[in-house]
Amino acid sequence: MTQDELIWRIAGGSGDGIDSTSQNFTKALMRHGLHVYTHRSYPSRIRGGHTYVEVRASDNPITSKGDGFNFLLALGDSFGRNPSEGAVYGDEEVKPLFENLDDLNEGGVIIYDTGVIDQEETEELDERAEENDWHVYPVDLISIAREHGRDVMRNTAGVGVTAALLDMPLDPIEELMNEAMGGDILEANLSVLSDGYEMAKEEFDIDHNVTLPENDHEEEQVFLSGSHGISYGAIDAGCRFVSGYPMTPWTDVFTIMSRELEDMGGVAEQVEDEIAASMMAIGASHAGAKALTGSSGGGFSLMSESIGLAEMTETPLVMVEAQRAGPSTGMPTKTEQADLEFVLETSQGDTSRLVFAPGNVKETYEQTRLAFELAYEYQMPAIVLYDDQLTGEFRSVPRSFFDREPDPDLGTVTTEEALEELPHDVGGRYERYATDNDDVVNLRSLPGQRGGRFLATGNEHWPDGQIAEDTQNRIKQVDHRVEKVQRVREELAEKPSPNTFEGDEDADVALLTWGSQKGVVEEAVRRLNEQGVAVKSLSVSQMAPLRREEIASFLEGVSKALVVEMNATEQFKGVIQKEFGDYGDLLGSFLKYNGEPFEPNEIMEAVEITMDGEGGATSSETTLRLPRGDRT
Repeated sequence: MTQDELIWRIAGGSGDGIDSTSQNFTKALMRHGLHVYTHRSYPSRIRGGHTYVEVRASDNPITSKGDGFNFLLALGDSFGRNPSEGAVYGDEEVKPLFENLDDLNEGGVIIYDTGVIDQEETEELDERAEENDWHVYPVDLISIAREHGRDVMRNTAGVGVTAALLDMPLDPIEELMNEAMGGDILEANLSVLSDGYEMAKEEFDIDHNVTLPENDHEEEQVFLSGSHGISYGAIDAGCRFVSGYPMTPWTDVFTIMSRELEDMGGVAEQVEDEIAASMMAIGASHAGAKALTGSSGGGFSLMSESIGLAEMTETPLVMVEAQRAGPSTGMPTKTEQADLEFVLETSQGDTSRLVFAPGNVKETYEQTRLAFELAYEYQMPAIVLYDDQLTGEFRSVPRSFFDREPDPDLGTVTTEEALEELPHDVGGRYERYATDNDDVVNLRSLPGQRGGRFLATGNEHWPDGQIAEDTQNRIKQVDHRVEKVQRVREELAEKPSPNTFEGDEDADVALLTWGSQKGVVEEAVRRLNEQGVAVKSLSVSQMAPLRREEIASFLEGVSKALVVEMNATEQFKGVIQKEFGDYGDLLGSFLKYNGEPFEPNEIMEAVEITMDGEGGATSSETTLRLPRGDRT
């Protein structure tokens, strides 16, 4: 990160408008021609507390949150319940200032609201500012807001001061305000924005080195999170039914889907629990709808049995599992990648499912569409596995990326005419689960089709669905279900790989990662290559079935491969070792599990530790963990 790249963090209390203000400012930066990327952090307590959103803006495409940040707008927590340092949560009024200082880069800029944060309490700030060459601008933002309206408008005043200190024109900000507001509220906010801007220009000697990049987009951009990508991918895949129960961070997908389907003639059902949600989705799919359900870790646990039901009855089903820090309730609003083994194996018996772990907004869209295509073609569950980082990060994406034709096709569904020629038992039931033909996927009949009647049960069954315990039939039915995964593997091998390579193909040291850590690993590799360090990476998003040959080829010839993931138990490393055998000293791990995503510099430092000496010699350490108690 350089000082000519803006990484702006706005911090305050829950209820201070941090999220909405950051989104509007980010959109203004995008309309200013910049590529943008956001990262949010907020407490899981119902009573709220210190929260912040970080916005990275550059003239180049961005794939991660960056190293630290260089501009802080600290509003203070106007809802701080207890300003005492001895309180359980500390002095909440000043937390948005002091709890963010450890991440602020040298030479950074600080604006803080003296209307909430008492200047007499900032002696520590003055000392640290001198040590780190920080440029501090105290402003009574509340007073500016009160001249024209309510206290909450102080965030608008803060944006005005920010624009002045960056020499950013107000036009894109005012344009967004005109689109979002009207009447007296609009006029008041425009006045507050202008007053903050003019005050900063008149009263401050602006001498910092943080600048706003200049750029023009070649095409129109949209501002989306991974939750939008999943939702729009599902809708464009023909999904018209969603069922769920709210649980962070899955709630974002459920909310977006519910809102969009209402205008499309679809159905969205909020039910009493996750068991009901998954069973209702299976029922909707059985009846002929393209259906989606999902949850986060704890809620997804309740869905385990129904996943097995979908596998046994060969009912198409697409599910979303949004990871967060566990186990149990864990840290509900913090990110982690510790549900991989759970999602791959949950439910009893031999599994037949597909799992995708997209790494960015584009991949969430594409792989959700692919999940629907394969689930309905091969009549099996497909799971989209992502995490709180992807659902909370918004990025600029070219609008043209989403210009795709919708796909309402229900996959391998038969017709009444075709049913007349398909096998039936002596009682007239359609042999939906036949195993004596060459097709690993039997055509699926829908309720109401003449000649399509069959039984669907969670028990092992004969071809017509009736319960069976015959040993030879059991072997045939299990082989039939498991074989579908191999057929999917063969089909996907003919498609372009969703896994992405970055770096020097001849590098002796490699990084292997999955899911949401794709962008940060690839940025670290690009920066290392620019410094003359030979390293490469493979970011995996097709988790089940894995592309074995591709991963084996990537690992061939390297002396050390670090598996980068956000969990404590090396889950993806374990999957690789299970699939390919123990690589001995070849595979190592770089782990982070404090609830915060990796930063590029952390990856780069791990590579430096691994490359111990000259000529590509590697360290004997197999597992690197970020130090306990460290801010990162």
